[in-house]
Amino acid sequence: MSSREVDSWNSSLNTSLQDEDKEIYDLIQKEKYRQFSGLELIASENFTSLAVMEANGSPLTNKYSEGLPGARYYGGNEYIDQVENLCRQRALQAYHLNPEEWGVNVQSYSGSTANFSALTALIQPHDRLMGLDLPSGGHLTHGWQTSKKKISSSSIYFESMPYRVNSETGIIDYDRLEENASLFRPKLIICGASAYTRDWEYAKLRKIADQHGAYLMADIAHIGGLVAGQEANNPFELCDVVTTTTHKTLRGPRAGLIFFRKKDDLENRVNNAVFPSCQGGPHNNTIAAVAVALKQVASPEFKQYAKQVRVNAKALGEALVGYGYKLVTGGTDNHLVLWDLRPLKLTGSKVEKICDMVNITVNKNSIHGDVNMLAPGGVRIGTPALTSRSFKEQDFVKVAEYLHRAVQIALSVQEKAGSKMMKDFVIACQDNEDIANLKKEVETFATSFPMPGFDPSNLTNLTSSE
Repeated sequence: MSSREVDSWNSSLNTSLQDEDKEIYDLIQKEKYRQFSGLELIASENFTSLAVMEANGSPLTNKYSEGLPGARYYGGNEYIDQVENLCRQRALQAYHLNPEEWGVNVQSYSGSTANFSALTALIQPHDRLMGLDLPSGGHLTHGWQTSKKKISSSSIYFESMPYRVNSETGIIDYDRLEENASLFRPKLIICGASAYTRDWEYAKLRKIADQHGAYLMADIAHIGGLVAGQEANNPFELCDVVTTTTHKTLRGPRAGLIFFRKKDDLENRVNNAVFPSCQGGPHNNTIAAVAVALKQVASPEFKQYAKQVRVNAKALGEALVGYGYKLVTGGTDNHLVLWDLRPLKLTGSKVEKICDMVNITVNKNSIHGDVNMLAPGGVRIGTPALTSRSFKEQDFVKVAEYLHRAVQIALSVQEKAGSKMMKDFVIACQDNEDIANLKKEVETFATSFPMPGFDPSNLTNLTSSE
């Protein structure tokens, strides 16, 4: 114990958040209650564990450690090196990878930075890449651009051409991809999505990449937990590089991983791309939290979780179809369903707005054929977060009922609004008893389930109206 007194200018450094910054503390408490009292259905979100949050909020945040274990630009990293090495070891174990054939960099701050680092490692500026088009379910970082503007750095610094899903089936058109690749001749093909409900045919993608001597990279940010739990096809069998976030189906903190085959000097290329090319010092607290999450991923219980995520998504999709709604591809193989609202003449934006009002969190999402990304024709719904709250199939049937009622309310409000403008829609929602009643039901239902990561009994003094 220290024998010296704390100087006045340091007096705040050992004060609790509640005492030091009541404003932020209260907002965090309200956000906790929002999570506990609502139905979290955003497919890219999850509820991480108490152990992960403890590691993420640890004094490891104090340490600078640019470089790699054993080769740092700063001293004092003997324990940080052990943390990062343990994280790398657990990452390979989580995906059943041979360390003689695969390596991993665990320093990326997020999935987007991991992807740009991977592109930096694999290809040169203005080289050509192909990724799934955003309205087809792809991701911004896979080369997204519009006819008027290059949106993502992956299209600003590289030349991109998208591939798409079949307009009738919603399934990736691999034949058209092969045909277009023969004309475009990419150096890199990216497979992966943020709103695609079917599994990937890696053998077809490998064949197309090999025809042009291209690298094949899989971004499994959304399905990383399903791949680890062996509930999805395995990209590691045929891909050269695999990236993932760690906070979606992997249920860890917010970060990114880059796996690489030990060929073509990819180990040095990837590591140098992360640092010093794209980032500075790693976030050691987050790397420790990733390590904790990856230990959980390797457990038999996590495999059960991954299986339940898929089962729940199937049950949710079937229940929505039972109400007469249309799903893109007609169903799902993974953790999400993509709900096509265009037959109802509703936008995803309006359904998202109504859902927010009744404690259901979803996100508007473009559907293939959409041209307005701000008023897309669909809603993306995922099961990972509520599965972490021990929801089962019958619970998701109930969730589908709430979603059905929310859409019926949206149709009624839209008719009352008398226009397609969002501002008129919001005004027409005021003093709506159906919204108030559904919100109360959802809150009662949601708060009957356990909450990972924190004790909700401490939040009993909060109400959803505060």
